Amino acid sequence: MITEIAQIEIRPGQEREFERAVAQALPCFLAADGCHGADLHRSVEHPSRYRLMVRWETVEHHTVTFRASEGFARWRALAGPHFAAPPQVEHVRSVLAP
Repeated sequence: MITEIAQIEIRPGQEREFERAVAQALPCFLAADGCHGADLHRSVEHPSRYRLMVRWETVEHHTVTFRASEGFARWRALAGPHFAAPPQVEHVRSVLAP
């Protein structure tokens, strides 16, 4: 299992709209081949900074399959207008869990 972590900076004042856009786009992720769930987290210290965490079977399920899908296009159409900068994305694998 791979976790995509996308750090997303939102234009100040658009936080609630962004959260609504992600809620609308969540089904796009959940319907994607290889997706096992997603969570959105908001920074306490930097309220315009979010981290979207999506669990994928493989990196390719995200970078190839999902990014070529209508779901990805819908996600970007909904959330993209609120981005202050392009998201910073990395993929991690758990190496230690309780």
